[in-house]
Amino acid sequence: MDTRNNIREIAEQTIKIEADSINGLLPFINDDFIDSVELILKSKGRVVISGIGKSANIAQKIVATLNSTGTPSIFMHAADAIHGDLGNIQKDDVVICISKSGDTPEIKSLIPLIKNFGNSVIAITGNENSFLSKQAHYVLNTYVEKEACPNNLAPTSSTTTQLVMGDALAVCLLECRGFDSKDFAKFHPGGALGKKLYLKVADIYPNNEKPEVAPTASVKDVIVEISSKRLGVTAVTENKKLIGIVTDGDLRRMLESTKNFESLTAAKIMTASPKTISPNILAVGALEQMQNNNITQLIVAENDIYLGVIHLHDLLKEGIV
Repeated sequence: MDTRNNIREIAEQTIKIEADSINGLLPFINDDFIDSVELILKSKGRVVISGIGKSANIAQKIVATLNSTGTPSIFMHAADAIHGDLGNIQKDDVVICISKSGDTPEIKSLIPLIKNFGNSVIAITGNENSFLSKQAHYVLNTYVEKEACPNNLAPTSSTTTQLVMGDALAVCLLECRGFDSKDFAKFHPGGALGKKLYLKVADIYPNNEKPEVAPTASVKDVIVEISSKRLGVTAVTENKKLIGIVTDGDLRRMLESTKNFESLTAAKIMTASPKTISPNILAVGALEQMQNNNITQLIVAENDIYLGVIHLHDLLKEGIV
């Protein structure tokens, strides 16, 4: 047997089975699904999501997605719920129970208790004839013909469809709430993702040196300024106003084309009207401008007043790139 080809075939077949299972969800986006979205939107409480086994793992992921997209949610393990954790459920909470079979002992014990509290129950299950389906107010069907597991035992296709149904709920909710990138940034302040959404040029450039020379500065002074400030560039300013820049590339080109440069000044070798960026622009905008112009640094300026320099290395350091 060709082991490598066999592994490839198994992987491809697994993906195909699960992809077919996901496509099979489309007919199940019905009135119950729409009613569930509207119920959660109108609720003054949280979404409490419960499950057991692999469904509990899926429930935790859906909780994380809802929390990060503007729908307050908590996870409650079905086994723990009937041993004290039912106290987590508050008056206005909507409860979602996830179970492939919908007939596990824990679910059968849990659902009547939740309904006695007066909370609405949404079922995510693959069995429309189950106890859970019959007891829930709304049913989100995640039926699959078979698991990707060759023994049709290990939860694979079924947990995938549970997860996708949860994502469909979350995306509908965020769209209905008008949840945008600014809202997203509030809940994701850490890591590279958060930084792309809120970190501005003003948060970065003040940490750098501020290379600056007068238009009358000699080439030697320009070289010293660029070398000492280690940003590969210096601004040329007059009365605090930016009139040009000199980059290390400008210096190389000048040395290649000019034998006698002792009499040259910054004004003679500078690039006038350089690319600049406002301090209020997002750092990711600085990256886009650098990429579009094939440069590694930008002069930060406002109303022609020179403020500093932001470098590609700064964006790399912050994880923006």
